[in-house]
Amino acid sequence: MNAWVQSYNPLNNIWLSALVAAIPIIFFIVMLSVFKLKGYVAGLYSIIAAGLAAIIIYQMPAAMVFMSAIYGILAGIWPVASIVFAAIFLYRITVKTGKFEIIENSISFITADQRLQVLIVAYSFGAFLEGAAGFGAPVAITAAILVGLGFHPLYAASLCLIANIAGGAYGAMGIPVTVPALLTGLNALTVARYTAIVIPILCIVVAFLLIFIIDGFKGIRQTFPAVLVSSLSFALTQAVVLTTLGAELADILAAIVSLIALALFLQVWKPKEIFRVNKEKVQDANVRYSLGRIAFAWLPFVFLTLCVTIFNLPFFKNLFIPGGSLEKLVFLIPIRGLDNLVIKHAPVAPEDTAFSAVFKLDPFSSTTTAIIITIIVASILFRCSGQLLLDTTKETAKELFAPVLTICSVLAFAYICNYSGMSSTLGLAFTSTGTIFPLFSPVLGWLGVFLTGSVVNSGSLFAPLQSVTAVQIGIDPETMVAVNVLGGTMAKMISPQSIAVAAAAVGLAGKDNELFKFTIKYSLIFLILIGIVSWILF
Repeated sequence: MNAWVQSYNPLNNIWLSALVAAIPIIFFIVMLSVFKLKGYVAGLYSIIAAGLAAIIIYQMPAAMVFMSAIYGILAGIWPVASIVFAAIFLYRITVKTGKFEIIENSISFITADQRLQVLIVAYSFGAFLEGAAGFGAPVAITAAILVGLGFHPLYAASLCLIANIAGGAYGAMGIPVTVPALLTGLNALTVARYTAIVIPILCIVVAFLLIFIIDGFKGIRQTFPAVLVSSLSFALTQAVVLTTLGAELADILAAIVSLIALALFLQVWKPKEIFRVNKEKVQDANVRYSLGRIAFAWLPFVFLTLCVTIFNLPFFKNLFIPGGSLEKLVFLIPIRGLDNLVIKHAPVAPEDTAFSAVFKLDPFSSTTTAIIITIIVASILFRCSGQLLLDTTKETAKELFAPVLTICSVLAFAYICNYSGMSSTLGLAFTSTGTIFPLFSPVLGWLGVFLTGSVVNSGSLFAPLQSVTAVQIGIDPETMVAVNVLGGTMAKMISPQSIAVAAAAVGLAGKDNELFKFTIKYSLIFLILIGIVSWILF
């Protein structure tokens, strides 16, 4: 098959071309929010819209459009869907073996007030998991825990998606910052320091926002000291780590300090009124389990964190990279009819560059693998029978069928947008705004995460454009790469991929539109604030 060169301005007007490029995204949002279709149905229609735009307007060969969609589906299955399946499976084991009841009790022992339990689970523990694992596992696990504590599934999922702002910029050992910096040849520590100007402040806002969503201004008044301790300890630790060490440990250390600070503070202070979202489900905090039983119940999550952390450390990653001693355990599968046949060119690439399309299957070094190892260990420790494991597998597969379809359909239309050049068209349209570009810069990161579900992928997609534009208008390129990270983080709560993960975790499969409707307003408000701050500061 002959190579095909991308076109970034097929209608000879960048904003008109951008309007066409935005059609699949607009189509998906309208189908989901206005017509309230299920996520995978909206995704299917968006695949058709993206495919028609790519073939008719962008003149992309139909075979390449088809293979782009196939590549997106494969990426949806591994690693995204596999991580979600494994995370939910692990949670179900703790429930079926009765260990989750002990976990509930240990949280209630710290505080019976469920407003503060959200800070412990969704805010701090969620950020900890994000820093160690990322890729959907934190939202899936924390949302499931909140449902177990008595929260309504919709609120549990929504709260965890919003709370993910606190850790989303530095997930999986800081790669949302380090990867774009490496890609653009910039200093990762400098990029991290620019994000530290905004994210820690937002973390404080998010903590109070979570309480407001649950119990309004009354809740904020009643819990103000505890929320301040939790959010300030988190934000200050995060800011110090970002400015001195970089992004790699920002989430993990901030989460640990925040959890310890809040737990110690709640030993000497308690809200006058104990708030319960479900008064019929009251966990008896007077039932005292031994420290050994509590530690044993939490052991799978502790082991998971250690395992994922090891998997993300440089020495372990280097074993599987080209030239590493275990590189043969990573299977790189070129997508026939697509790999290196799409040509990117200036200004998206400095020179004509073949766009690779290689599906990476890493069954021995991925986050999915870490969770599976944890499941095996937990199954042995908790003495799970074969029948229990079989029943859990069937239940999880049945529950996740629709969400997996959503994830795959969304990534299919996202990959069509990327390989056809439509994503680059959107980027070039915003970079053409000149000196007011910092106002629109976070929108690129936001769009990138909406399309790919990942701040890392958004950086890979748009960081080069951000860097080049920054140099052209006379500002530090690190600032705009940092803003790309900030804008992308605000989109995680409305990314179809993230919403499908959250919906699956709480048993709301097929009700993605309800979650999207709940979170979209917060995402847009934060995006606008990031844009204004970027314009003023940079």
